[in-house]
Amino acid sequence: MQLLLIVLNKIELLDTLLGKFMDNGIQGATIFSSTGMVKELSKSSENYPIFGTLRYLIDPDRQESKTIFVVLKDEQVEKTKEIVRQVVGDISKPDTAVMFTLPVLSTEGVEF
Repeated sequence: MQLLLIVLNKIELLDTLLGKFMDNGIQGATIFSSTGMVKELSKSSENYPIFGTLRYLIDPDRQESKTIFVVLKDEQVEKTKEIVRQVVGDISKPDTAVMFTLPVLSTEGVEF
């Protein structure tokens, strides 16, 4: 099993992404609001001048991101990541999404 974490900057795509997950039998995701380090530090750019400059490289109107995490069977991971790429597009572009997995050694209360 693996834990897939997705930080979705394009929050307008959240419902579409979750719908695609459901269509493909991916359930049990948890979503919470989050803010990135650069975004947070850019608020006090007088203390961190470089972050004031970086602010122009990120979407200054976006107030938050959505962090999604879901425990998956190993065989579901690549399909789920592909769904994220289909919905979000090229995540190598700035201000889109980030995703990574972590191994899950045990679970309780999770049904597959």
